[in-house]
Amino acid sequence: MPDQGGPALRVLVVEDEPVALEAHTAYVERVPGFTVAATATTSQAALHALQRTAVDVVLLDMNLPDRHGLDVIRAMRAGGHAADVIAVTSARDLDVVRAAVSLGVVQYLLKPFVFASLRDRLEAYRAYRDQLGGTDQLSTQAEVDEVLAGVRHRARTALPKGMSEDLLVKVSRALREVDGLSATELGDRVGVSRVTARRYAEYLCEGRLAVRTQRYAGAGRPEVEYRWVS
Repeated sequence: MPDQGGPALRVLVVEDEPVALEAHTAYVERVPGFTVAATATTSQAALHALQRTAVDVVLLDMNLPDRHGLDVIRAMRAGGHAADVIAVTSARDLDVVRAAVSLGVVQYLLKPFVFASLRDRLEAYRAYRDQLGGTDQLSTQAEVDEVLAGVRHRARTALPKGMSEDLLVKVSRALREVDGLSATELGDRVGVSRVTARRYAEYLCEGRLAVRTQRYAGAGRPEVEYRWVS
């Protein structure tokens, strides 16, 4: 883990979903060397926060209700705000990723994610900032490569043993597409057993990306169904 002896890096958390905003804020506060300076649920509120609060890095939801995250970054730069950006999104559009990179986004984090995924990226970003501190110039190609490798550091696998990223994406997509699925229905949609589907759905509930509800049908015992948090 990088040295956390310096001042805490100040984070602006921008997320329009209240449950996700609460979770992301709590995640940031759990990482040594970081503190939440402000939160915002819209692009307008984010830009206002940047005007009145010192911010080192923005944890930016790319799909805000009033403006796309790419436009928020352009507005930041036009307004003279130099804070780095970690993009957070469920979008997997290659053009969006390319545009984000061209605008200087230092990390790109796909939803759904858990604490360990964000922690790894924040730690890599902190290491990058520590490397840049104390010098205005890089003398060699090796130093340049080291700095770039730090900020692009590949996060460690954060999923529990036996779970795959591909299946997690399929389960997440299924829950976003259908408003309420039982474990059996979810398993049928993604091609896995009821037990496996329930494990992934429960994992998403633990991460506050999905919720459990009760489905009542007749006089029998209610069935648990899972809904994506939207």
